[in-house]
Amino acid sequence: MRVYCPNVIPGLLQTQEYAEGLLNTIAEFQGTVNDASEAAAARVERSRVIYDRTKRFALLVEEDVLYFPFGDAETMVGQLDRVLSVMTLPTVSIGIIPRRTPRKVWALEGFLAFDGVQVQVETLSANITVTRPSEVALYLRAFERLSEMAVHGDGARDLIREAMVGLG
Repeated sequence: MRVYCPNVIPGLLQTQEYAEGLLNTIAEFQGTVNDASEAAAARVERSRVIYDRTKRFALLVEEDVLYFPFGDAETMVGQLDRVLSVMTLPTVSIGIIPRRTPRKVWALEGFLAFDGVQVQVETLSANITVTRPSEVALYLRAFERLSEMAVHGDGARDLIREAMVGLG
């Protein structure tokens, strides 16, 4: 699975508290029933798939995502600490696209690519499923270029720790 999130920590990495803060914000904006606590718990439960060693995950976020607070400082520090923890898993790659990196592709809408055969695109009002091979290939090419712009490993950890220091 390949995930690109330009605006939030990807759901697979979210803590209960961060997910609740995000889902509360969404419910308030959309004027829908607020079941953020239950929805966040379900999201966290589904995210356990990231520990499945038979699956591989590549996740990319824009650096600004580290600074978009959904919750208080303690929630954000806990969230960023979770990202640092998940980075140690052998089947997970997390890249962060630094703010000042020369762009090879512009910031896109968030998307998830599944095994190179399907892409789920997240918009404000809907999730769109893309299955046409030429369109899937376009998203995979975009992911590759975004990944080339990202820092991984120690570089990504440094950006996360920098964001954490700013919260404390």
